This record gives sequence, structure tokens and C-alpha cells, in this order.
Amino acid sequence: MRLIGINIPDEKRIEVALTYIYGIGPAVSKKILTETKIDPDKRAKNLDPGEISLLKDSIEKNCKIEGELRQIVRQNIGRLKDIQCYRGARHARKLPVRGQRTKTNSRTVRGNVRKTAVSGKRKVELK
Repeated sequence: MRLIGINIPDEKRIEVALTYIYGIGPAVSKKILTETKIDPDKRAKNLDPGEISLLKDSIEKNCKIEGELRQIVRQNIGRLKDIQCYRGARHARKLPVRGQRTKTNSRTVRGNVRKTAVSGKRKVELK
């Protein structure tokens, strides 16, 4: 099923299916469903067109989602880089921003770089 240009899974409960949209988490999903008075246990494929339009209107009115939200996040990071604050510098150098250690466990931010120290000694072949 498509909702606001995003494919959401048909077999999942609508409460969970809405979280497939970038910018809508479990809490926002529950809030939207209580606003529109749609049963959260209903499957996405069982929604009638009226309920789909209610969801669409509620999401467009109250939430920043997908492209618009990604653009806002990108602008915020760009602003941090421009004012050259600590967080901006960490973003620019592709390092963890929120105080995590970097001696170990910063693989995802650094792109899974594995640098190991190699011993200076070379093994000599026996004759």
C-alpha cells in the first residue's frame, strides 16, 4: 500500500506500518491514530479509502516527514559546520558527535576502518 508516496507493508498493523515513514516513530504513530480515531490493531491492507485520506491529511498537517525532514536535518548539520562549533567539527571529520569513545567502537561512523599495528620485525626464513 502507498501512503504519501511511501510503500508501507500491507500485512503489518497500521500502528507499526506508519513507522516505515521517515520522521514517524511509535509515539507519533499512536498520536496520529488517536487523532484520526483509527483502530491501531487494524492491518494496513484493511483500511478503507476514507481512513487512508484521514491519515494522509493528519500526517501532512502535523508532521515533517521524508524529504522535508531530511533537508532540515542536513541544514542543521551544515549550520553547525558553518559556525565551527565542536559538534560541527566532529561532523566534518566524520567522527562520533555525542561523546562516544573512539579508541574502539566508532566503526559505523568511520566507515568500518580496521587499522591494526603491524610488528616491526620480519620473520626470517630458515635455510
